[in-house]
Amino acid sequence: MKLILAIINSDDAYSVNNHLIKAGFLVTKISSTGGFLTKGNTTFLTGVKDEDVETCIEIIGKHSKKRTQPMPVDLAYGQNVAPVTTEVTVGGATVFVLNVEQFRHL
Repeated sequence: MKLILAIINSDDAYSVNNHLIKAGFLVTKISSTGGFLTKGNTTFLTGVKDEDVETCIEIIGKHSKKRTQPMPVDLAYGQNVAPVTTEVTVGGATVFVLNVEQFRHL
């Protein structure tokens, strides 16, 4: 058995959640915040049989879209300079697959 921990952009969380449930996966959702952009994420936890890991990851990948968004860059260092922005990639999914030594549903 494996524990899949997937960090998803909150914009994609509804779709990922619905498709995982449709496929028969039991999912726990946790609201989280990314450290770099400090934007909302959703962290999914699901326990799966070894043979279902790839199916679960495929669903997550299919419904987690990467996109670009402008991000302000502070080049002024306290001076009166017009703000500058750069494009950064957000979204997609970060997925961890962990071995589960023991599972008990009490």
